[in-house]
Amino acid sequence: PKDLKGEEFAKVGMIGKSKSFQDLCSRLTQLKNVDSTILLLGESGTGKEVVARTLHKISNRSNERFEAINCAAIPENLLESELFGHKKGAFTDAKVDRKGILELCSQGTLLFDEIGDMPLSLQAKLLRVLQERVVVPVGSTTPIKIQTRIIAATHRDLIEEVQSGRFREDLYYRLSVVPLYIPPLRHRKEDI
Repeated sequence: PKDLKGEEFAKVGMIGKSKSFQDLCSRLTQLKNVDSTILLLGESGTGKEVVARTLHKISNRSNERFEAINCAAIPENLLESELFGHKKGAFTDAKVDRKGILELCSQGTLLFDEIGDMPLSLQAKLLRVLQERVVVPVGSTTPIKIQTRIIAATHRDLIEEVQSGRFREDLYYRLSVVPLYIPPLRHRKEDI
């Protein structure tokens, strides 16, 4: 694919001139319409969410919904309902049916920010979603087909998390189909 110019990236919020920044932009151009799961790696504050939003904005899904969900900020008991939705009566406060974010973003893009903080119990359910491309709302047995583009981001060393038993190895391999490292600003001083 033809590389986008620096001005096009600036329009969507990414500005820089360093070699590593230009390499990142070139890689984003290559990946813009790839539906494979992308894993953004880098330290906190490197702009992983900005990169994910940019990837969505330059993709063929740009007119569809983009959402980012912080896996570390939502309590485990709410995260499952947020992701998969729920049926009325599935739990005490479930007064109406509610679509989950995976279904709401079915034609768009969903960023799992801080995926390394996702509880193990939900990692197994997310693995099933990535394998089968279906979600089952809490309190339901009916699978719903989705086409959500998944981008995951973490500052953690997921290989280390796998070795320590805090992250599923099979999920790691499903998420890291296309790994993309975001360099910190201190390694690209000319972008300051």
